[in-house]
This record gives sequence, C-alpha cells and structure tokens, in this order.
Amino acid sequence: MSKVTHTQKAATVNPLKSSQPLGAALAFLGVANAMPLFHGTQGCTSFALVLIGRHYKEVIPIQTTAMDEVAAILGGADHLEEAILNLKKRTNPALIGVCTTALVETRGEDFAGELKLIHERRGNELAGTEIVLAQTPDFAGSIEEGWSKATTAIIEGVVPKGETRVSPERINILPGSHLTVADLEAIRDTVEAFGLEPTILPDISGSLDGKVAERWIPTSNGGVAVEDIRTMGGAVHTIAIGEQMRRPAEALKARTKVPYTLFDTLTGLAATDRFVALLAEISGRPVPARVRRARAQLEDAMLDGHFHFGGKRVAIAAEPDLLYAMARFFAGLGAEVSCAVSASGASPILEAVPAADVVVGDLDDFETRAEGCDLLVTHSHGRQASERLGIPLMHIGFPIFDRLGAQHRHTALYEGTRDLVFEVANIVQAHHVPRTPAELDPFRDHGDTHVGRPQTAAH
Repeated sequence: MSKVTHTQKAATVNPLKSSQPLGAALAFLGVANAMPLFHGTQGCTSFALVLIGRHYKEVIPIQTTAMDEVAAILGGADHLEEAILNLKKRTNPALIGVCTTALVETRGEDFAGELKLIHERRGNELAGTEIVLAQTPDFAGSIEEGWSKATTAIIEGVVPKGETRVSPERINILPGSHLTVADLEAIRDTVEAFGLEPTILPDISGSLDGKVAERWIPTSNGGVAVEDIRTMGGAVHTIAIGEQMRRPAEALKARTKVPYTLFDTLTGLAATDRFVALLAEISGRPVPARVRRARAQLEDAMLDGHFHFGGKRVAIAAEPDLLYAMARFFAGLGAEVSCAVSASGASPILEAVPAADVVVGDLDDFETRAEGCDLLVTHSHGRQASERLGIPLMHIGFPIFDRLGAQHRHTALYEGTRDLVFEVANIVQAHHVPRTPAELDPFRDHGDTHVGRPQTAAH
C-alpha cells in the first residue's frame, strides 16, 4: 500500500489537473444529440472548449448561460431558463447536460429546485429533451470526478426505476474518462465477439472519433442514444472500468437491480484475462480465436520488450485511474515507479498504486521528484519538465495537443497493452546512450595510481 500525501503549497505551479465541468462535458458528449451547458460565465466555457478542441482537433458543441455581474449577485435562474429554452428551440437536443461552475456553486444556488420549476413552467416546450444536472464546481475535483458525476446524473435522470425483462445478450459498459476512443471501440468489438450486445455510457467513440460528417450537426455527432440509456435496466450485467465508475455502477444497480463488476484497469495481461473470462462466463461461449491470437501477440511483445523495462526508473503524473493503470503496467514489466503524482486525492485507488509514495500535486512537484528518472509519463504540459531535465516524455492522458491522433491510441486490452510495450521500448531505444570504453573499465574507480593495473592482495 502506497503512502498518499498532499502538497501544502500556496499556489499551483504548472497545473496537472483539469476541471470537473470539463470532465462532465466530455461525458455528456458521449450521448447522441446532446448539448453540454455550462452554468456560469463565458470564461469557464472557453477554457473547456480550448482544451477539448486542442486534444481532439474537432469542433466541440458546448454552450453557456453567460452570467453577467448582475446575475452573479442576484442569481442565475433566469439565465439558466433562457439558455435551456434557446437550446431547445435552435438545436432540439435529445439531452441537455447542465454543468455547474465555481461561480454559481460558491453563491449556493438551488439548481435542482430551479430546474424543477423550469420543467413545471415550460414542460410542453421542453418535451422530448432530457435535462440532467451535474454539480461540478471548478474549485474541487478534476476530470475524473466530473465524468463520474455526469454519468451518475444521466443514469439517475434517464434510467427508470424498477426491474425490467432481462435480455441475456445485453450488458452495460461504464468506461472511465481515461479510456480513449480506440479503447472503447476495442472493448465493443471484444464484447460483440462473444455474441453480446453492449450499451456503453458514455460513448465518446461515436462522437469524438475524428470523422468528417456528411452534414453539420449543432449537437454531439454520435454516442449512445437516450433510448438505449433508458433500457439499461434490461441488461444481464454491468461492467465498470476504473474506480471512478463505482458510483455510477452503484446508482444503476440501485435503480434496476443489475449486478456489476468493477475492473480497476483493463491495461495489462492479467487484467484483460479477467475481463475476457467474465465475458465468456456471461455469454456461455468459448473465447474467440481472434481474441486468443491477440493475447499471444501481447505475450510475444512482452518477451521482446521487457529488456527495455528492467531497472528503468519511471515518473508518472496523471488522473488517479490512469496513474494506477500505467503504474501497474510499468511495474509488471520490471520497471520501478519512483515518482507518482496524482491530479486528485479523492480516489481510494491511489493507495494501491505500486509506488512508495503518491503525491497529490502539480507538475512542479512532478518535475522536482522526477530528477534522475529514465522516462516521464504525463500529458502535453509535461514537455517543459522533459526539456529541462533532459528526460524523454511519453504522452498519456488529457490534454495531448502537440501530437496527432491521441484519441485513436490504444491503451487497453491485449492490443492496447501490446502497443504500449512497443511505444515504451521504442522511446527507450531512441534515447539510449551507449556506454564508453572508459565507463566499462572495471578499475575506473580505484584511483589514478592504479588505473589499468590489477590490485594485489597484501600478505
């Protein structure tokens, strides 16, 4: 069990984390024909738009209630109602996801009460659109918490209570925010290979997969349909991926009685084996040949690449679930996680990270503790530390804006783990500095008078 410590600095230097509303917005974008709505000022929305746009290289549909100085003092209920009605009229979304920000949260508004009153007054005008509230103040938490809260809010706001007729072929997948578009596509393909029908919530693989649309759509272009979310109670089982998804899985179980299994990670051979074994148990089918072939390829990749991991000192800075997954990955191949920095301290998974200490801090703490390591692992804001320390950087997490194709990168299941092995091994080889003959001299540390001559024992 690792020791989790929080830094006590007066200011954050080079922040590691992004805000809760941003994480909630990403989750809402995983629903088809949805529109995230930030309840706050325009600046809060602009921040999220810039980061998400730079990471995915896409036009992102996010709106704001655009509160002014008067609304900040007297309350923003009128702004919220006006924004919801305008969105309904202009874009007719299937779902509006309201994400609160620090301004309105600090003021202490009754958001749930305001939305209830809006429904009572404007129910006919808003028919056909689900309105979901996620309370996500910027001053607390990070992407993981926002993603988890938004997913929970969708389940509690859309999925009806009570048990329904269960379909033995249907399962629910609740992926964490650390999984990429490519990861979700691989998970869907693997589940379908067992003859099962997955409902993935949130499903950014359909909306943030970087396609050129045939026509412009003002809302999210793809994702899980609201109609499919309503029927999640008819699944035989729920699979949650990442500790952050325990709360949504519990909420779904409380409403529908659908049991769930939580996987801390799907990166690595052992973790994927457990996932595949569960799918085989649920479906009653043998493991498909192509899945067994992918496992064999991972085994070969581990044999080929483990020479480049042994004894290497790695520094990782990420959100808790991603930090845990990458630390387990490196430790499993013989590397030492000598520096682990988390963006948030709320997750209990941090105590299971295979490192002596986990620091909840920023990239300044990361840079200070990473000196002497062989590899840095974090998002694009770690590039300055990489340059100053002269240590290669492996890009992981969010945001990645100085590389293309971040959303199509595999990090989960057999294929994703295989690709990670190759990526790390190639980085290590590219930055390998051959030792000189002088460094290989076994007598170089024995003093100037004896260089090159063997020592004789005294009699």
